[in-house]
Amino acid sequence: MSRGWSIVVPEGYVVSRWRVGGPIASGSWASVYEARLVRPQPVPEDWPPRSPGPELVAVKFLPTGTVTRRQLAVLADMARREQEAYRRLRHPRLVQLFDAVVIEDPGNPELDGAVALVTERAQASLSILAARAPGEPVADAPRILTEICEGLAYMHSAGWVHGDLKPGNVLIMADGSVRLADFGLSAELDGTHGYLPPAGTSDYQPPERWNEPLTQRGIAVRESADIWAFGVIACLLLTGHLPFPGATAQARAAAAAEYASSGAPAPLTDGLPAPWRELIADCLAPDHRGRSRWTAARLLERLRAMRTGSAPAARRRRHAMMAAAVALPVAAAATGGALWLSSGPAIDYARYFRAGSDIPAMYQPLIVQAGTSCHEPGVAPDLVAAILKVRTGFDPAMSNPAGDVYGIAGLSPSLLAHYADAPDKHNLVQDAMTPAIAIPALGRYLCHIGSMLAKLRGDHARFVAAAYRTSPDAVLRDRGVPQTAQKFASSVGNYLGRYRP
Repeated sequence: MSRGWSIVVPEGYVVSRWRVGGPIASGSWASVYEARLVRPQPVPEDWPPRSPGPELVAVKFLPTGTVTRRQLAVLADMARREQEAYRRLRHPRLVQLFDAVVIEDPGNPELDGAVALVTERAQASLSILAARAPGEPVADAPRILTEICEGLAYMHSAGWVHGDLKPGNVLIMADGSVRLADFGLSAELDGTHGYLPPAGTSDYQPPERWNEPLTQRGIAVRESADIWAFGVIACLLLTGHLPFPGATAQARAAAAAEYASSGAPAPLTDGLPAPWRELIADCLAPDHRGRSRWTAARLLERLRAMRTGSAPAARRRRHAMMAAAVALPVAAAATGGALWLSSGPAIDYARYFRAGSDIPAMYQPLIVQAGTSCHEPGVAPDLVAAILKVRTGFDPAMSNPAGDVYGIAGLSPSLLAHYADAPDKHNLVQDAMTPAIAIPALGRYLCHIGSMLAKLRGDHARFVAAAYRTSPDAVLRDRGVPQTAQKFASSVGNYLGRYRP
């Protein structure tokens, strides 16, 4: 399993506060392993992380003992760049760093002197998602692209170029959100340019990259290089294939170079709606000048408008629909909870809830909607109702700033923004967590949890409740309800017994 890795780290090896487990991935210059927290340890004052660090992390090892002197110089430069980027850049769309360690182990030449970077543990990378359905679009691609662009827009606004944007460096977290990672080829701009070592993945490098001279500072790079890479990723996610033809990376690079010089072949975006074709074409303009008019911030505006609809009529329709959704619980209360959607069939609530339960009638339509939005094990309207009861007591004004959770579903603003179906998810605030938004969002979140836990054996409703209280990773790790969630899961189970018909 470790053959061909750039560095082999034995299972059980301790780095700072974490014990190394199995391998996750390997690149040309580094290897990434899973690790778990083994002991508390004060963090040096000159290295303030964004949080103390979770129990489960990823550790990226940059080797030193198995490379040439020239390679060692490149590795040292990449490690410096990555650490500097982590120190300077802080954003929800960039992976978090918890520790950076230079290993001192003279008895192990391969590890001695290696740099170990301890970061958030992702669920997968975007390259894995694309590989699971080769030749097919990636599910939820518009949302993923928007979140990639959020991270890219932040980096550019801070004066940095990512330099190696590609699916393998886009991480998908347990909640489905996106993080940009791997800043070994990132560069801070000095005027209009940054400078990188001669490395990178050819499918995601702009054509002009191969014509830039190598100077003492490296190869010059600008923000438009990231825009090109974003266009390639957008084409891959939306169509299932890369934008230029060729059976090998060398052939595709040649096709891209021909496109840059003559405008042909055009990027392979047939079949996409016009707004997406235009966006990809703008990102893949043949030269820097054509791309430079589309900054990451402007692309982000376009992406958000494309996802929500920016025409005045579309906005009016969407606002009217949201107003109706917000009004739904009020109307249901006035009719004793019998109202569903006027265009749909009446709901037989006796199928879902025991008669005489304390589930407020005004919320029952939304709870049924939330609990029947998927067919994952354990997810059902009675589970949604039980979680709402235990978490908030059906109180839409619940507020817990210490835990950063609010509203009837007890969700954080970031989690709500991810799972809510609202006109402008990026501007959701605490007082906008109405039941009409929050309860369906809770259903989507529970469906996501249920899909992750589907292979476990046992009481899936308890597992989903425990993962809602802690995390899916915690339940998978313990193969059941973690100790920290026992009380919550038991309380939910108690109300399930009261609510089930």
